[in-house]
Amino acid sequence: MNFPDDLKYTKDHEWVRISGNEAFVGITDFAQGELGDIVFIDINTVGQDVKHGEVFGTVEAVKTVSDLFAPLSGKVLEINPKLESNPEGVNKDPYGDGWLIKMTVANASEAAALLSSADYKKEIGQ
Repeated sequence: MNFPDDLKYTKDHEWVRISGNEAFVGITDFAQGELGDIVFIDINTVGQDVKHGEVFGTVEAVKTVSDLFAPLSGKVLEINPKLESNPEGVNKDPYGDGWLIKMTVANASEAAALLSSADYKKEIGQ
């Protein structure tokens, strides 16, 4: 499994790529593997403020539906437009074309609580 060192991670299996006061968010390689074939992404929070830990959408796989939790507080700016017609892109490239949302970072200090790649690997027993 792949866990890029330039990303931050959550115990809820999301990754975060922070650039200035914006962040891209997706699910980890581990999460997509556990979910199996992803068939639908439901995110209807564009333009809304979300708080750290709040549900911002769901991901539906053949096996189950899982909530997506905001890794940081901020406003959801954009949903990955490729996911509407290609939700399986999350399975194929979770850290690239399979990103889920772009959001603002309302409280940069929350990023300090995110996990490093090494800490996330320990969290999942890798």
